[in-house]
Amino acid sequence: MNYVYILKCSDGSLYTGWTNDLEKRLAAHNSKKGAKYTKSRTPVSLFYREELPDKSSALKREAQIKKMSRRKKLRLAEEK
Repeated sequence: MNYVYILKCSDGSLYTGWTNDLEKRLAAHNSKKGAKYTKSRTPVSLFYREELPDKSSALKREAQIKKMSRRKKLRLAEEK
């Protein structure tokens, strides 16, 4: 399974990414081995996730979410 996820960083900002192993990726972010953006904003927590059937779908959805405003991203979690 592939996932698109949104993390809430320690400074309150949001980070969007994709992975095929959510637990491993979250651990990487929190051990400062994840994305450059999250390295200085740990700890991070999983705020939102979507399961997608394949990598292509996950990458497309990640791009859609990254274009959303913060307000829309916050609403995603409320709607689920």
